[in-house]
Amino acid sequence: MNEPTYTTTCCIAGGGPAGMMLGFLLARAGIDVIVLEKHQDFFRDFRGDTIHPSTFELMNELGLLDDFLKIPHQEVRKLGARFNEQYVQMADFSHLKVAKPVLGLMPQWDFLNFIREKAGHYKNFHLLMEARFSELIIENEKVKGIKATTLQGTITIHADLVIAADGRDSSVREKAGLKVLNKGVPMDVLWFRLSKREGDPDQSLGNFYYGRILIMLERTDYWQCGYVIPKGDLAVIKERGLDALTKEIIEVVPFFKNRIDELKDWEQVKLLSVAINRLKKWYRDGLLCIGDAAHAMSPVGGVGINLAIQDAVAAANILYQPLKEKRVTTAILKKVEQRRSFPTRVTQWMQINVQRSVISRGLEKQLGKKPPLGMRLLNRWPLLQRLPARLVGIGIRPEHIHTPDSMK
Repeated sequence: MNEPTYTTTCCIAGGGPAGMMLGFLLARAGIDVIVLEKHQDFFRDFRGDTIHPSTFELMNELGLLDDFLKIPHQEVRKLGARFNEQYVQMADFSHLKVAKPVLGLMPQWDFLNFIREKAGHYKNFHLLMEARFSELIIENEKVKGIKATTLQGTITIHADLVIAADGRDSSVREKAGLKVLNKGVPMDVLWFRLSKREGDPDQSLGNFYYGRILIMLERTDYWQCGYVIPKGDLAVIKERGLDALTKEIIEVVPFFKNRIDELKDWEQVKLLSVAINRLKKWYRDGLLCIGDAAHAMSPVGGVGINLAIQDAVAAANILYQPLKEKRVTTAILKKVEQRRSFPTRVTQWMQINVQRSVISRGLEKQLGKKPPLGMRLLNRWPLLQRLPARLVGIGIRPEHIHTPDSMK
């Protein structure tokens, strides 16, 4: 039996925020797009659930903000942390000059399903679920398409351009032979959830408590929790046992004592192996990497999803006309890298410095009883909180929608 063969203008491997957003914007601009997603749906826990003010602004520019806000979500106007016995407020989003100056918390599957619905209004948008990338089609050193495995067997997709948006462990990137520059990180994160009850705090919090760090992200009826551990220490922690871990969690957040028994086994605790890296070069002839496939970010600041979406917008702005005219060259792909590599490098530099000055020292119990000087200054002079709000909520070099709507 012959393998099914498809031909498209742009084939995107990966149905996360970067891939779905780019696919939507290109299809909206009249470009034929096939997006491949290896899972049967978008429902996967412990993913980045942050909707940044910059993303709300993009929804507004697309004319979709009212519909988007109908999706259940939480809105955070100020970010704070508890440092030992002292509360520190670190960011105030209310002063940002955007349509919705808040940090949103929304399950990522809801965000992706929303983009899927809106993209589905364009007949040149095609989403193939349970389609896993397997190999690149390369002719004369140029990428001409991909092969993927589906439940029905192998398919071949010929494309003018292949986009790798398949995450920090990108198979497309590996097959393309693109070199990854790794930066050291001091931590991993254990993710779990505990129920939210009456009397709990009414906002997401970071908790620094005498050498232990626990992040609490508010959901409607539960807390998404991230317990920070030294890099590679999961085996040691498991050897000590789940009871030892839950005792540590209670020491950091005492009010969890009346529900900590909800953690019954290690299956409820998921490891996020933290990495900071970026590609030396984001492209080769016929192929471009964006999002985590181009740069893995630390969870510090929760900005990884923002950079991924901003990559997608920049790529759409730069690529849609060359794709339409079938004149995508490596010089044009390089423009996308040049546009987005600067904010990537600056953001990673800031994350690395926070990890060194706060996270590493915190895990090694080298921080004193008082918050670090930077935190104290933010708390003393609230006007300063606008800077981290800008860096987290908008980012370095924010992007805006410049692609047309082919249905108008």
